[in-house]
Amino acid sequence: MSIGSVLNTGIQGIQAGGRGMEQSAQEIVKAGSGENPSADFVEPIMDLKLYQNSVEASTKVVKSADEMIGTLLDTMA
Repeated sequence: MSIGSVLNTGIQGIQAGGRGMEQSAQEIVKAGSGENPSADFVEPIMDLKLYQNSVEASTKVVKSADEMIGTLLDTMA
């Protein structure tokens, strides 16, 4: 696996997490608006936290790939 593919995987994870967070936030708004009286806050809030953790983990992947690229450039220079 190349560093570029690791970097791309991290970026894709951040993007997917952001989309999931947006969707969860919209579900929370709908639940709070009374639009759906049977709507529950618990699941969308738990999903929001799950997506937050996913974004944080993906951010660490991107940071690690960036550090590896920096180390390789320093070694080759």
